[in-house]
Parts: sequence; structure tokens; C-alpha cells
Amino acid sequence: MQGEGDARTSARLMRVNHAGEVAAQALYQGQSLTARDPKVAEAMRHSAAEEIDHLAWCEQRIRELDGRTSLLNPFWYAGSFAIGALAGAIGDKTSLGFIAETEKQVETHLRGHLDRLPASDARSRAILNQMTHDEAAHGAKATSMGGDELPLSLRSAMRLASRVMTFGSYWL
Repeated sequence: MQGEGDARTSARLMRVNHAGEVAAQALYQGQSLTARDPKVAEAMRHSAAEEIDHLAWCEQRIRELDGRTSLLNPFWYAGSFAIGALAGAIGDKTSLGFIAETEKQVETHLRGHLDRLPASDARSRAILNQMTHDEAAHGAKATSMGGDELPLSLRSAMRLASRVMTFGSYWL
């Protein structure tokens, strides 16, 4: 059984993960819209469909914890859609590289949340473990389809944007 403080912490962490899944939907949709190769566009749509499970799991868990989703989700969606569309417009290899790097950073993020979750929250832990596995598969798929490694400056900018999103979603 979780204490009130533990439940609040879990709800906030799951809210951050839900916001990340909102952003993932937008990224994949933007990228599929501007992909040049129909196979890449289909792979983006397929990954977006797989991410819907993550979105639903996080939202359900937030409700179970008497929490709420982030008030900033519309901003995360709009910004992520624009970034995804831009990445796709640059080219499929860059777009796939963006997915591979995003998923790598998401794996690190999820492992950090697993460390921060209260020990008593087995349900949230199970969700995040499955999400970590799925995100690794999405990243590997993007790499296997020919994704280019992104420059360090872009990877660093992505980490910074992720921190802003994490902080904002945790509190709002």
C-alpha cells in the first residue's frame, strides 16, 4: 500500500511519462507526414500506434493514483509535431536518427523514473519496465532502417528540451 506522499510522487512521475507519450504521438505523426519513403512513413505510423498503449497505460495509472495529466500537453503536442515534421522534411535518414536518439534518451529517462518510484509502487514499475523495453525496440528499428547518428549539438539540445518538458509536466 502506498502512502499519500508516495502516491503523489508516483502520479507526478506518471504524468511526466504521459506527457512524453503525447509528445511521441506528435513526433511520429509529424515525421510520417513529411517522410519521403513510404516505408519510413508506414514505420512511423506503426510506431505511433504502438505508443498508444503507453499513452493509455500512463493515463489509467494516473487516474488510479488520483492524479491528473499535464496542463501543458497541448504545447508538448504542438511543439513535438512541428519538430517531427521538420525532422522528416530534412530527410528520412535524419528523421530515423532522430527517433533512435529520442528513444535512447527516453530509455535513460524511464530508468531514472524507475529509480525514483516508491518501492511500494509495483504497478507503475511494471508499466515503465514494459515501456523501456518497447522504446528500445523502436530505437533499434529506426537504426536498422538507416537512421543517421545525430550531431552532439542536436543530441544536447534534445536533452535540454526533455528536461524542460519533464520539469514542466511534473509540476503542471
